[in-house]
Amino acid sequence: MDLHTLMRALPFAKVPEENPEITGLVQDNRLVTKNSLFICIKGYTVDGHNFAEDAEKRGAAAILAEKPLNVDVPVIVVRNTKRAMAILADMFYGQPSRKLHLVGITGTNGKTTTSHIIEKIYRDASRSTGMIGTMYMKIGDETLKTKNTTPDSLTLQKTFHEMVERGVTDCVMEVSSHALVEGRVHGCDYDIAVFTNLTQDHLDYHKTMAEYRRAKSLLFSQLGNSYPQSRPKYAVLNVDDPASKEFEQVTAAPVITYGIEHEADFMAQNIVMDAGGTAFTLVTPYEKRGINLQLAGKFSVYNVLAAVAAGYISNVPLDSIIKTVEQMEGVRGRFELVKGGQDFTVIVDYAHTPDSLENVLKTIRQFAKKNIFVVVGCGGDRDKTKRPIMAQIACKYATDPIFTSDNPRSEDPLDILCDMEKGAEGQKYDVIPDRREAIKAAILRAHAGDVVLIAGKGHETYQVIGNEVHDFDDRKVALDMIKER
Repeated sequence: MDLHTLMRALPFAKVPEENPEITGLVQDNRLVTKNSLFICIKGYTVDGHNFAEDAEKRGAAAILAEKPLNVDVPVIVVRNTKRAMAILADMFYGQPSRKLHLVGITGTNGKTTTSHIIEKIYRDASRSTGMIGTMYMKIGDETLKTKNTTPDSLTLQKTFHEMVERGVTDCVMEVSSHALVEGRVHGCDYDIAVFTNLTQDHLDYHKTMAEYRRAKSLLFSQLGNSYPQSRPKYAVLNVDDPASKEFEQVTAAPVITYGIEHEADFMAQNIVMDAGGTAFTLVTPYEKRGINLQLAGKFSVYNVLAAVAAGYISNVPLDSIIKTVEQMEGVRGRFELVKGGQDFTVIVDYAHTPDSLENVLKTIRQFAKKNIFVVVGCGGDRDKTKRPIMAQIACKYATDPIFTSDNPRSEDPLDILCDMEKGAEGQKYDVIPDRREAIKAAILRAHAGDVVLIAGKGHETYQVIGNEVHDFDDRKVALDMIKER
């Protein structure tokens, strides 16, 4: 595509007379190849404008920037390169999200599990699927690494294009609040937007719960303002969460509801839970069906209801949906059992917010026969206000709380632990800063019938201490400690 044709997507862009062929869009100067358009992005720590000359040397045919630059290739100056990048990426790659059935999932907790269930529902219905989220990207059967829950707009459009080229029909993706505020999903033409829940998290970024809620609402307002019969759009909302009322107001799309406590289009009734799973009666707009899950906990029921609703309005037969959800064994690092032949239960879970930790511990209390150990910490350089709340919840629901390090990043782990202890005054707990030693202590102390919950990191296989990333997998460490007993 030549430069002039590409720039037609940007209103009033002042395009130089030169009209080179553009063979790729790049925002990382190290990835520039001959005839690339280099897009200068101002990041939190790095400003792409400082690398324009290097991009030119590497073969960039033109540069998109927010100010004039001293280079010899054409420079197109725009007010906001991030916004322009989304528009150009959508055009350059042929508006690929319009060629996919695209599902976006947002919420504090449950995004990863819900996305995996929906993707499996589609796949079992003989659809070709893609997935983008916290753990990885998937294009068909191929799994790719990802840095963020929701990548930037250029990466997204390039990925969608590759999915279309490889025959993918349905893509399911997690949509973070950061991505919504920063415009990373501009250009994503969603067919279904799903809301899981809203509880405290990311206040270091959003500052207030009102701003956090507003950020999440953007996914639903971006569903559009028309009703194309050939491609209907839907907002799938958790009616039991108060934030759904605001999301219903900001979207023009038809609203599909799910829930347990309040009347909804898709409901779970007669819920029975134990360590082996959960049974309930699924109520749809037209019929009731019995469901037997291998997943434990009320939070799992919510995730399944969201996925069932999304599958149903995607024209997947209910029999197929039920067969899929009953076969689901869970997602890596989400209420995952660690089995090493021990006579007590060890669970690894990603619970890193007050609500998710409380939900997991409440579920454990329903089947625990004796003591409940919880190994929990809080991440550094993140929302400090949730630290004492996490500790308070650990002490409330566990018999043996152990406070430890999570990913301390640039903070002193002892300072983080001090913040946690403020929520546990007068309570019984242990502090073991070294995470490996904390896990070891819990497993060595556990006896038959006890439950050990290792919370906070889930699927992660690393620990960030200072500027260094260390290999660390809660599941592997737990299994090693079980074997050492």
